[in-house]
Amino acid sequence: MSLNAESTAFRSALEVIRAVEPRVADAIGAELADQRESLKLIASENYASPATLLAMGNWFSDKYAEGTIGRRFYAGCQNVDTVEALAAEHAKELFGAAHAYVQPHSGIDANLVAFWAILADRVESPALKKAQVRQVNDLTEADWFALRRELGNQRMLGMSLDAGGHLTHGFRPNISGKMFDQRSYGTDPATGLIDYDKVAEAAREFKPLILVAGYSAYPRKVNFRIMREIADSVGATFMVDMAHFAGLVAGKVFTGDFDPVPHAHIVTTTTHKSLRGPRGGMVLCGPELADQVDRGCPMVLGGPLPHVMAAKAVALAEARRPDFADYAQRIVDNAQALADGLLRRGAKLVTGGTENHLVLIDVTGYGLTGRQAEQALLDSGIVTNRNAVPQDPNGAWYTSGIRIGTPALTTRGLGTAEMDQTAELIHTVLNQTTSGESKAKYVLDPALADTVSKQASDLLAGFPLYPAVDLG
Repeated sequence: MSLNAESTAFRSALEVIRAVEPRVADAIGAELADQRESLKLIASENYASPATLLAMGNWFSDKYAEGTIGRRFYAGCQNVDTVEALAAEHAKELFGAAHAYVQPHSGIDANLVAFWAILADRVESPALKKAQVRQVNDLTEADWFALRRELGNQRMLGMSLDAGGHLTHGFRPNISGKMFDQRSYGTDPATGLIDYDKVAEAAREFKPLILVAGYSAYPRKVNFRIMREIADSVGATFMVDMAHFAGLVAGKVFTGDFDPVPHAHIVTTTTHKSLRGPRGGMVLCGPELADQVDRGCPMVLGGPLPHVMAAKAVALAEARRPDFADYAQRIVDNAQALADGLLRRGAKLVTGGTENHLVLIDVTGYGLTGRQAEQALLDSGIVTNRNAVPQDPNGAWYTSGIRIGTPALTTRGLGTAEMDQTAELIHTVLNQTTSGESKAKYVLDPALADTVSKQASDLLAGFPLYPAVDLG
């Protein structure tokens, strides 16, 4: 798409929206302006390409398509079949997976599909075989009651929240915690790193049906070969949630023991973080679980979102281009430069650095809570999110950490030199912020915040966001 065509496409779309509800059009324009002017360091955010964004706004949104390719519950899905097949094809080629399911609407949906595929394979199928019936509707009331009890009496072992795990890995506030009897493995208190011997010990003790690996705030690689060996040793299904680092796997930055796809029984991901696609989810697996995964709708999901699957196909096609591997490597290079810059200025980092796309700052070294630090940085034009650190004394709401990541700024073209400048801006704000009378209150000189905001804006000026898009 030419630069002029991009600008025309988005301006025309906003004109159509404005004719119906101008406040929505204004909000869309304001969001672009805000993203252009802020240092976006949220590790789970990125900037999708114009082609990906435009692929979501089309007539596929009007179509119901329950079922799978060639097996729909509604007629007239031939074009949906085309885009879903393309997205799955690109996903399989990109990740070297035997099977790809691209219908999940989000990361939690992808995880729920995976959980229930495992339960169906490990619990439901044996029960049906024992009862000598083909499907659950054929079970007697007594057998159905027994199966329901057994489905709800399974165990999961995953990384603890404060060590960097995710809420959807069996924690009580999330539906996964209500589904499973969950236990957590943490990290070494001295290093912040995964202790695989401790994970193995926990697995032997707890004997989970599912061992989950993956994280949202762990700044290091995970050895998936070792994790699979642990899972096999206790007869667990090994699941990896690679939502955060899927782009690093796609870009072949994580290979061998650090690529989850050859080692896990099933892999889930989002498509919008380091993968740089539309907001959505995806499941990868081998042939053993493929049939169960494909029952995600209606087992867990409602109707698929064909317009988002179209955008996934576009984004996955982009990720198969040679320049995506360069992009993925620059994400890691930038994260390490950002970490080094912070360390040189005296910041305390969880695990002492990073091997992936994110950095976790322990802001207690600045005398702050995570919430205070998050808001002070936002006042200064730097967008981050507060995050718990291992054994966090401030809990999951106020926290003691700030999580930052480099996928978005790398998409804009910023490099290692700009990461050092970014580290200086972050340190300046945190160093000049003082704690207030509560864990949410803080004191920061507005003049300093304005100065840093201007410096952040000046830094970004050389790296325009969607430069072809002029909304007038």
